[in-house]
Amino acid sequence: MHTTGSVDRRSLLRAAGASVAALGLTAAGCGAGDGSGGGTVTLRYAWWGADDRAKKINRTIALFEKRYPKIKIKTDFQPYADFWTKFQTQASGGNPPDVFQNAIGFLRKYNDKHVLLDLKQQVSAGHLSMAGFRAGLAKFGEVDGKLLGVPVGSNSMALVIDKDAYRKAGITPELGWTWNDYYAGLKKIRDTQHIGGDSGPMGIMYVYDLVLRQAGKAFFTDKQLGFTEADLTEWWTKGLDGVKSGIYADPKKIEQVKPKAGLSAGLSGGEFTWDNFSVRYTAEGKGNYGLAPIPSTDGKTTGQYLGSLMLSGSARTRHPAEVAQFINFMVHDPEVGRIMGFDRGVPATTAQFNAFKPTDTVSQGISAYETQIADAGILQTITPHPAGADTCEAAFLRIGTDVSLQTTSVAKAVTQFFSEAKTALAS
Repeated sequence: MHTTGSVDRRSLLRAAGASVAALGLTAAGCGAGDGSGGGTVTLRYAWWGADDRAKKINRTIALFEKRYPKIKIKTDFQPYADFWTKFQTQASGGNPPDVFQNAIGFLRKYNDKHVLLDLKQQVSAGHLSMAGFRAGLAKFGEVDGKLLGVPVGSNSMALVIDKDAYRKAGITPELGWTWNDYYAGLKKIRDTQHIGGDSGPMGIMYVYDLVLRQAGKAFFTDKQLGFTEADLTEWWTKGLDGVKSGIYADPKKIEQVKPKAGLSAGLSGGEFTWDNFSVRYTAEGKGNYGLAPIPSTDGKTTGQYLGSLMLSGSARTRHPAEVAQFINFMVHDPEVGRIMGFDRGVPATTAQFNAFKPTDTVSQGISAYETQIADAGILQTITPHPAGADTCEAAFLRIGTDVSLQTTSVAKAVTQFFSEAKTALAS
């Protein structure tokens, strides 16, 4: 689910998992939109991200207001955790923004609270087009027959590697390589480079989700966890063995270099993350970084899907048609695609994907990676996460890190995670 590459998601999840879950939500309240003089409509638009994203979005808003002079946009942006804390407060008071950035982990949560606008009526009315989306993304924001979010960009899990470390170890990761190949490669990197082969994936929910999906399961069903305590025991036991054997970097050193990534600090030869986050490594480190495919169990099924940031509307808005027109412009207009680039992932629509031609090596690599996995036909669909998924993700990261640091046993960690997840998913 997914944030900007300039933000350390692991750090934010610790705060977000607690703060978002702690607040209550009601469906009471009136419309969020305002009318203004002269027959114009004002929409409130909120998102999370850094200043650079805000500058780009403000440029796209200027284009929209020029095209639609009777619709004015009032903006608000926050860092990731602060955004959701503020949004929760606004929603509980019946006054969420008319349009806001969203992610799959929050669709069911806020649909259950009657916060999200079903945009299907606006598609039927011709105010919003769901044509021209890449690789099945048009269905990404659908929940229980409702259209609750429209993708603005896509990303997928990848293995970011130091290409020089892999070359020196004689490893060539290619589409179709297996987990056996991956683990053998980690040992070679450890033995030849004297660093961890990987920073350690034990607490990354989305990596474990892929492992489960390769086995015909998933981290979440539509209402609960999709795996057992025995499954998680196996995963964390194997991860702890990797720490002890040195194929994973020393977890204490990984913690010490944060917010810098272990890979860019030179502690490992690779680590799993979202492909559009890979820009951070060039900014932080001195290595020769690139994207490698996700390993699989059978050499075929990676379990991958395109994730996405989305735009959603408030069910309380007084201006659903204008909300839909704004979203439509932001996801289809080619100039918007050229301005935003890969800031929120690879553009979700073909028109914007074709409009932006990346010139830097990192963005070119991201584009090539997503094109490769789409053309290979390995992408699957994903079930929208149940309410409470964000809290589960934060708990998985925190407890998985404790296991790697050996401050708790695998058995205690598994029991603790399932207890916290059960509470989160029942709330």
